[in-house]
Amino acid sequence: MSNLVNVPKNGSLAKTNSNADFPSWSSWLDEVFNRDLSSVFTSNFNSGMSLPKVNIKENADAFEVEMAVPGLKKSDFKIDVDNKVLSISTETKEDNKHEEPNYTRREFGYASFKRTFTLPESVDDEKINANYNDGILSILLPKKEEAKQKPSRTIEIS
Repeated sequence: MSNLVNVPKNGSLAKTNSNADFPSWSSWLDEVFNRDLSSVFTSNFNSGMSLPKVNIKENADAFEVEMAVPGLKKSDFKIDVDNKVLSISTETKEDNKHEEPNYTRREFGYASFKRTFTLPESVDDEKINANYNDGILSILLPKKEEAKQKPSRTIEIS
């Protein structure tokens, strides 16, 4: 390895790189961190499951929660309410084994997520219901009677 020192015109010292074709540590780090991080991690590992997006709508009688989670079965979900906190979670495991006379290939995967939401006091947590259809998990959070919006009325002045 050469320890030659070049003195550039500006007067600073710099070592010459005898491995010019080999990327420097800093250029390798720049490449890793300037790429899309998800591609760095999914290239060699199981990608798991990303956190699903949620739409929440409010109307006069209830809140409606919709979550896009295609490819799952309704039995994959666990929905709990505990102390005014709604938790939606899933966990899936996959184990594929393929055997041939000269080799065995085994692939396995694991994916999970958990979303939690603090429920407003106006939600009647005894009447919450959910359904799963065409990849959309829908949860209806009915409001208590006293919290429902009442129609406006005109007050007569006496």
